[in-house]
Amino acid sequence: MPRVLVVTAVAAEAEAVTAGLGHPTPGGAASFDVLAAGVGPAAAAAGTATALARATGPYDLVVSAGIGGGFLPAAPPGSLVVADAIVAADLGAETPDGYLTVEELGFGRSVHLPPPDLTAHVAQALGALIAPVLTVSTVTGTAARAAELAGRHARAGAEAMEGFGVAEAAAVQRVPVLEIRAISNAVGPRDRAAWRIGDALAALTEGFGKLAPVLNGWGDHDRD
Repeated sequence: MPRVLVVTAVAAEAEAVTAGLGHPTPGGAASFDVLAAGVGPAAAAAGTATALARATGPYDLVVSAGIGGGFLPAAPPGSLVVADAIVAADLGAETPDGYLTVEELGFGRSVHLPPPDLTAHVAQALGALIAPVLTVSTVTGTAARAAELAGRHARAGAEAMEGFGVAEAAAVQRVPVLEIRAISNAVGPRDRAAWRIGDALAALTEGFGKLAPVLNGWGDHDRD
């Protein structure tokens, strides 16, 4: 029975995830713990690390989940994105010649790669787009910033604030990580009137209702 830690930012996301998971299914089903760790990569990393350290037994998988912005047209509001790369999109340096990642600066890392086979199976079951999900500390609110991010990350599907922090904490414990985002708004100019948070939370619930069967029997994996 794989044991899964799901990390969200806020209580509303945790409640949507829990509603989708429903009641535990006996007979080899995945076991889930759901945590609202706070907003942003630092809170996500701290909350995830604490949960993993205090766990009574090892987790087989950590999932960063919640709502986020989608890059149009690939990820419209109400859709789901499963990350094939979890990218710290603003962890680097601005220079006169453009943005440099921490790898280009010669230290650190800015990308975590979820297990490809598991990512594909989960995306298929959820009817989700497979694409990189960008972690940012400041949510995009202008067309210029959206264009900059899309230019640097041509395949990006979504933007959120916690995935990379969750992935960093999971990597310390050598636990695989996934990121699942339900899209509430388009990445670009800030327009609260166009946000579809209710639809995104409903999509998150629906998606997690389909997740447990995918993970049943999964967990006998190599943690390298």
